[in-house]
Amino acid sequence: MGRTRKGRDISGWLVIDKPAGPTSTAVVNKVRWAMGAKKAGHAGTLDPDATGVLAVALGEATKTVPYITDALKAYQFTVRLGQATNTDDAEGEVLVTSNIRPTDEQIKDALSPFVGDIMQIPPKFSAVKIDGQRAYKLARDGEDVEIAARPLWVEELVMTDRPDPDHVTLEMICGKGGYVRSIARDLGEALECYGHVRELRRIWSGPFEVADGLSMEQVEAMAQSPDLDAHLRPVAEGLSNLPEVRATPEGATRMRNGNPGMVLATDVEYGDECWASLDGIPVAVGRYKSGELHPARVFNL
Repeated sequence: MGRTRKGRDISGWLVIDKPAGPTSTAVVNKVRWAMGAKKAGHAGTLDPDATGVLAVALGEATKTVPYITDALKAYQFTVRLGQATNTDDAEGEVLVTSNIRPTDEQIKDALSPFVGDIMQIPPKFSAVKIDGQRAYKLARDGEDVEIAARPLWVEELVMTDRPDPDHVTLEMICGKGGYVRSIARDLGEALECYGHVRELRRIWSGPFEVADGLSMEQVEAMAQSPDLDAHLRPVAEGLSNLPEVRATPEGATRMRNGNPGMVLATDVEYGDECWASLDGIPVAVGRYKSGELHPARVFNL
């Protein structure tokens, strides 16, 4: 007989303003403890040194994680010009340096090729799997890691500040799977001066903004109290990028049993992915077909 997972059946999203230092997994574990929750996960890993929005899903909200992972995200980051490192960030070993320092105009001109549909090679020190093993583990073992380029949608990449000749601050909006460290590395190569990420902050992720995030100090201070529960956001926020249809009471019952159920649709077409609600509460996510939603994920709320 399997072990029963301890904790509360609590569902929703908690937005954390992650500090530099802990891993994303460590933050999730702390939130799970503080909420006394049975189940928790997150939508989009941040490197240990990165800060900003880490959206933590609790209970049934974990079923909506893929929709936040697929959503657009925005990052603010500072690139150190004149140095390339083996990790493409400030924690790594400096491999090569340059005395070249591009002008502001040269930097702005170099950003254009990084916007739109691009191909990006993830950092060698990343969680990408190669033959079943994480790239960072192979790199730490001294193996010559070759990672294939991957497609990435970059909606916007702009220069926001140039604090000194050695640094430039950028903001980027991108889709799933983007590595800011790769942008810094490749930009440095395009400018023929090298570069790596000095600081990185995620300022929003899908519907979640850093201004709404709790610090870890706040989480610990309110741990296992109604005060922390009051910051829990609805499960439905994880579905904000999908159209909503309203279920009939009978349809909701059928969908909760895994069967197609009747919905009242307005702006969706046959085959569209959408989510069905009853009295504003998510019932299921699935495909709309001829007045019914065919569920792929069902919520027990």
